[in-house]
Amino acid sequence: MMLVAAEQRRRPFAGVDRRGGFCTATRTFHSLRPAGRLPPEELPLTVAEYAFSLLSSSSGPPVPGRPALVDAATGIAVSYRCFVAGVRSLAGGLWFSLGLRPGDVALVVTPSRLDVPVLHFALMSIGVVVSPANPASTADEYAHQVRLSRPAVAFAAPEVAAKLPRHVSCVVIGSEVFRKLASADGGAAAPPAVAVKQSNTAALLYSSGTTGRVKAVAITHRNLIAQISAYSAIRETAAREAINAGRPTPPAAAAAAAVTLFPLPLFHVMGFGLLTRTVSSGETAVLMHRFDLAAAVRAVERYRVTRVSAAPSVLVALTKSEEARRRDLSSLLAIVVGGAPLGPEVAERFAAVFPNVQIIQSYGLTESTGPVASMAGPVESAAYGSAGKLAPRVEAKIIDTATGESLGPGRRGELWIRGPVVMKGYVGDAEVTAATITPDGWLKTGDLCYFNEDGFLYIVDRLKELIKYKGYQVPPAELEHILQSRPEIADAAVVPYPDEEAGQLPMAFVVRQPGTNLTEQQVMNCVAKHVAPYKKVRRVAFVTAIPKSPAGKILRRELAQQAVASRL
Repeated sequence: MMLVAAEQRRRPFAGVDRRGGFCTATRTFHSLRPAGRLPPEELPLTVAEYAFSLLSSSSGPPVPGRPALVDAATGIAVSYRCFVAGVRSLAGGLWFSLGLRPGDVALVVTPSRLDVPVLHFALMSIGVVVSPANPASTADEYAHQVRLSRPAVAFAAPEVAAKLPRHVSCVVIGSEVFRKLASADGGAAAPPAVAVKQSNTAALLYSSGTTGRVKAVAITHRNLIAQISAYSAIRETAAREAINAGRPTPPAAAAAAAVTLFPLPLFHVMGFGLLTRTVSSGETAVLMHRFDLAAAVRAVERYRVTRVSAAPSVLVALTKSEEARRRDLSSLLAIVVGGAPLGPEVAERFAAVFPNVQIIQSYGLTESTGPVASMAGPVESAAYGSAGKLAPRVEAKIIDTATGESLGPGRRGELWIRGPVVMKGYVGDAEVTAATITPDGWLKTGDLCYFNEDGFLYIVDRLKELIKYKGYQVPPAELEHILQSRPEIADAAVVPYPDEEAGQLPMAFVVRQPGTNLTEQQVMNCVAKHVAPYKKVRRVAFVTAIPKSPAGKILRRELAQQAVASRL
């Protein structure tokens, strides 16, 4: 029996504009999407149990023999039948052999591989908190993460284990010890049923640290369950919109045959959260150990991938890729873009090259367990530059940072959000948690945004990353979109450069396309043609690569430090 409440649709809000969702009385934006179904909040339930209940429900897809996971490099596949059995077997080993119990924390440090989703679901199924970390981190970074999460055990790839603090008990993934834990032949019985509250922490995800040292974000089972419910509701909305737009829509069985390529790491909220949603929907996840554009394009062709979830930089690279033009990418229906703003110019160039691929833009944070706004269907996807509309059950405000006033459509300010997807808080940092989440549950995102009259959300930039030129605010992302639209530029980033007279100057770091000889003046001229004078790029440096986080976010802080240190 599927574990859901009777609620199927969100009740209409009195006084809410039915076009854009804005309520003039409360100065709040509301989601107008059907809300889907959620289990009663008081019901003990893990996200793993909830996901598996959807697979076995009468409305879920018949998927026992269907691939749940595929390794992009080797082609090795794990069926849903084997995946569910593997999760239950490993959960028994974790309980009886390692003695893990609800509330314990398990650090997981490994590249994306077939073992990882099984491990994540097994841990969460017995109430153990999953704490996935970047395998490329340094020993000092791991020490900081361990101080925050205090893990009872770590599961690490062989090449990473030696970098972890010595006092942390470590199981090497792929070792004989790990294989015995995961093997039914190891004698592990099924773990006892445990009553895990939905409000309990399911995962500790580390923030990207683009503006400071990483923080451990506590994500609850309820947070992840709410995201799964929203994902299902948005899929249904997209299917209805496709019908209304006159496009053929596949039957339910074919819709369940979606194949998603994961160039995103599973330790990042985009990859971690999307995996739980993919599994609960009976879809196939094609995992890449690390992102490589040529390998990604080959994987789309080989596994008939229907959807790619990626950062904007991947979309930019695909647009300019000769390899992508040579391959058969006819199976690809959509590219889901998140992690950073995507400019309309970049989206239009992609659409010109791949006219049959929908660009599904979305917006979310680690602190919101992933998406709080996204597009649904072909009509919404045509709103280039937008991050889509609010997800089910999400409310939003646009706050004037100077006055604290709640603003209406078309006005720019800091985005605040509220809903069941908002994190529990930052582990070990009550002060920062209190500064980020208001007493009545509003999460301050730190992003400069606005809604238009139709309820589409537009991300301007991070408030902390705005360049202050002679008192004017210059959004780096706006200038980056212009630069990335030029065919001679492979990649670009814009950062503040200190200046005694102006305060800060917009400075561009540019990666030339091979074989081009773009000059500093040409870079500045191409931006100047499209922006007000105060936004012009005034310094340029040519580099071989732009430093980015594993999720594709530009590490502007590193570039700014590099510029000052070398007096570029």
